[in-house]
Amino acid sequence: MATARIGVDVGGTFTDLVLHDPSRDLVHTGKLLTTPADPSEAIIEGTQRVLREAGLTPAGLHSMVHGTTLVTNTVIERTGAKVGLLTTAGFRDSLEIGREIRYDLYDLFLEAPPTLVPRYLRREIAGRLDADGAELLALDEAAVAREARALVEGEGVEALAIGFLHSYRDKRHEARAAEIIRSLYPDLPLTLSAEVAPEIREFERTSTACANAYVQPRMQRYLDKLERDLARIGFEGRLYIMLSGGGICAVREAKAFPIRLIESGPAAGAMAAAFLSKLAGLDRVVSYDMGGTTAKMCLVEDGAPDHKFDFEAGRVRRFVKGSGLPLKVSVVDMIEIGAGGGSIARVEPGSGLMKVGPRSAGAVPGPVCYGRGGTEPCVTDADLMLGRLDPAYFLGGEMALDPDRVRRAFAEGVAVKLDVSADTAALGVQRIVDETMAAATRMHLAEKGRDPRDYALIAFGGAGPVHAWNLAKLLKIRRIVVPLGAGVASALGFLVAPPATDMARSLVGRLERLDWARVNALFAEMDAEGRTLLEEAGADPASIALTPTADMRHVGQGFEIPVPLPGLRLAETDIPAIREAFFAAYRTRFGRVVEDQPIEALSWRLACAAPGQDIRIGRGAAGAGGTPTPRATRPVVFEGHGPLPAPVYDRYALRPGMEFPGPALVEERESTCVIGPATRVTVDKHLNLVLDLG
Repeated sequence: MATARIGVDVGGTFTDLVLHDPSRDLVHTGKLLTTPADPSEAIIEGTQRVLREAGLTPAGLHSMVHGTTLVTNTVIERTGAKVGLLTTAGFRDSLEIGREIRYDLYDLFLEAPPTLVPRYLRREIAGRLDADGAELLALDEAAVAREARALVEGEGVEALAIGFLHSYRDKRHEARAAEIIRSLYPDLPLTLSAEVAPEIREFERTSTACANAYVQPRMQRYLDKLERDLARIGFEGRLYIMLSGGGICAVREAKAFPIRLIESGPAAGAMAAAFLSKLAGLDRVVSYDMGGTTAKMCLVEDGAPDHKFDFEAGRVRRFVKGSGLPLKVSVVDMIEIGAGGGSIARVEPGSGLMKVGPRSAGAVPGPVCYGRGGTEPCVTDADLMLGRLDPAYFLGGEMALDPDRVRRAFAEGVAVKLDVSADTAALGVQRIVDETMAAATRMHLAEKGRDPRDYALIAFGGAGPVHAWNLAKLLKIRRIVVPLGAGVASALGFLVAPPATDMARSLVGRLERLDWARVNALFAEMDAEGRTLLEEAGADPASIALTPTADMRHVGQGFEIPVPLPGLRLAETDIPAIREAFFAAYRTRFGRVVEDQPIEALSWRLACAAPGQDIRIGRGAAGAGGTPTPRATRPVVFEGHGPLPAPVYDRYALRPGMEFPGPALVEERESTCVIGPATRVTVDKHLNLVLDLG
């Protein structure tokens, strides 16, 4: 019986793989450059390599879990399908009217987020439901067929979205329109707003439906090709996909609702950090995942990452709320910035100041040191210059780095423009990228009312352990945890993530006026749908856990907060408990409560999850204690200290209980952990490096 599983994370620069076979107590990792033109090429090559190295065949694989940045890249780069929209008469311009809010009040040349469906591809259909779902005007079925033909045959659209007013309350008009369109064009990708985002607020719901239709043809082609390529090499198991909310789903759900994968790759890192925080016994953690293109930071408390149910994609201005495409999808709440190993350093012509990122060299041409055609120095190049990386041991010696080429690139580029030495310019790159990440992390925590000093840092990704010590110093964090295989920890996140999904339905009403029978019917509907999706994703039906919440607010407020509910079946007698839960959540968010104002609920949510797998990388490692023996020593530049001799330790020779001081370097195939002075390092029982900063 096949028991092995592979997790595959396709990043902007590297594709990471982790193979786990519980029957052999085996964990094996792999890392290779991403193939941007066709990401599946690196997936197939990497899969064959790790199987060969582990002594397995594709037929011995039980399943594969995959995460991809294809959806978010498609939205950001605007390379999706030509989409048509059918909407309620009078609401053709809702996508451009939006919330009628300018994200920058004082910018006279404000750039609005571009819509995915231009006006000439948006068609109005007569037919109207009221806010309670009652029909005010019958659907014009002839207009549905006429406009669908005009869009498909006349305009050549590749996908259609349907977004009718109040369809979250009753989807009969959308469902009937879909029947008509499918009878005309059975193979046309079609998205109903009532299925992809059955929640109140027609702008966000329609925007989500259009975005789903925009990425659906490309994602379907990608997954179809990946399944064919895997079958070609002999894979007979199941392929699962990571959702933005941190759960895994079957391919069918990924093809039907690809917009739910928009944060697929980054979510895996947060799930890995959540798993590692439980192993390390830490209840307050900042997950820090720095790869070749971006850095992602996320709060993990009590073993679970923060979640949110609104997301903005492709922002015109990074970090500025309202400047992107609004989506109603469940995502892990994290901040993502353009700071990775491939982030390019440059001197701004006007100011003469050096900037680092967000533009990245990616896998092609890559940083200068890769020798693949890159000419502009990047963060990885600066790390090499400062002694943090061994040019002969990058990717375990698989890729040799060229320090001479890097020194010339610095000396002839940014160093000349800044009138400083090449070493000083490299140190400046490190300062800027670390300060950029620290500022973003501070802002993310401050928005949640958190203090970074109360948290530990779990660092992973190819570049995360290289920069974690500097980042922790800037944030005044006292403890860092670096797992074994840190460079591919996101791929581990795919394997420990549970089969999970989030359901939502909207029913607006004050607590004392709600139709509780209708609320219970919504939960029963979500329960059935969630169980079906999780069973398709391989979950044991008996192990599925359900967690109900509601989005609630005081009457008159503009936005709501999530509130835990006492159960799946609710009645009027539960109102006092629901009120107290609302006040507790409100106090946590705002520091006060207003008890004399009425409370209303807008949306009802059900989180459905089954247990993930428990993978102990360090299981069975014998404790040794004492101080390990370094295999070399080399000078490393630390800001404020200059070059210091740093012992270099082999990560695979470390055993639980070993201790040593900084400065030091710990090298493994996929990453290097840089440890500064006045730091004590302990290897815990799971082979994590635990850095305690003085």
